[in-house]
Amino acid sequence: MDRQWLDGILTGVPMPMVMIGADDLIFAANPAAEAILGTGQIGRHHAIALRQPALLAAIEVALRDRVAGQARYVIHGRSHEVTYLVTVTPVSSTDRSGALCAFQDITEQELIGQLRRDFVANVSHELRTPLTALAGFIETLKGAARDDPAARDRFLTIMERETGRMNRLVQDLLSLSRVEAEERRRPTTDVDVAVVIQSAAAALRPVADAANVTLEITGADTAPHVPADADQLLQVFQNLIENAIKYGASGRLITVRIHPPTSDPLLRIDVIDRGDGIEEQHLQRLTERFYRVDTHRSRDKGGTGLGLAIVKHIVNRHRGEFTISSQRGKGACFTVLLPKT
Repeated sequence: MDRQWLDGILTGVPMPMVMIGADDLIFAANPAAEAILGTGQIGRHHAIALRQPALLAAIEVALRDRVAGQARYVIHGRSHEVTYLVTVTPVSSTDRSGALCAFQDITEQELIGQLRRDFVANVSHELRTPLTALAGFIETLKGAARDDPAARDRFLTIMERETGRMNRLVQDLLSLSRVEAEERRRPTTDVDVAVVIQSAAAALRPVADAANVTLEITGADTAPHVPADADQLLQVFQNLIENAIKYGASGRLITVRIHPPTSDPLLRIDVIDRGDGIEEQHLQRLTERFYRVDTHRSRDKGGTGLGLAIVKHIVNRHRGEFTISSQRGKGACFTVLLPKT
């Protein structure tokens, strides 16, 4: 097998590839392989360069038994793991035999698979809790509490609350699914931001009054129109204002501030509460699905853990930005930046 000819072929292949000879030494490696294994691998025993048992076993089978196989090869980086699926294929020519290892980067597929598994696990957990409670209450109502009006009323009230939470979870899941399906298509309809925010505030004003919270809107008179999906934008500000009422009510004042138009291509809207604030270590994770700072408190207030994830995806669809800032004891600020054109 001509070495120069083989090197030319491997160099033209973008995926990492390593050729191992029948003598167990690395015969050739393309630049992509050297990038992950290091330079100077030619002539070394393959077990020194490729130290992971599953891959070494697949190479052994290919070299000795002439049977192809596959194995995972994982590189542990400082911030994350990179996972390769390595296909090991026996090769031979008139004067040489060996095994060709082709490395396919499957890190993204692995991440997506893990996210899917986590999502299913979280949804299952969120539904299992109220369903277990409902099953227990039904059993009690059919038995010991059958003729106890006080217990029956108390259990029915709890069942109504748990059923409502499941319904909100299903609605949020459907909403998140719709937003993700449309995320690549940017809205183009001309929308009055001030009208959308005022509608969101009007719908939630009874909730604010019940929590003894003042809800104010500033900057509505100068707010421009933006290309947007009015229904989704309404959902964004309803979620943010409702969250501020639920978790920032101790500040007694919630402000939705529409910043005056400037030369900046983005319109800024802040939803500000004066509550207890959020610790810094939680800020980067608040838009993750089902992430909660205080799980018990969130569930007690009817939260599904999906509201801010929905906000983030809607803002992304509008090609905008969503940021959260907070200081313990001084409240939190949820900022939406929307392109003006």
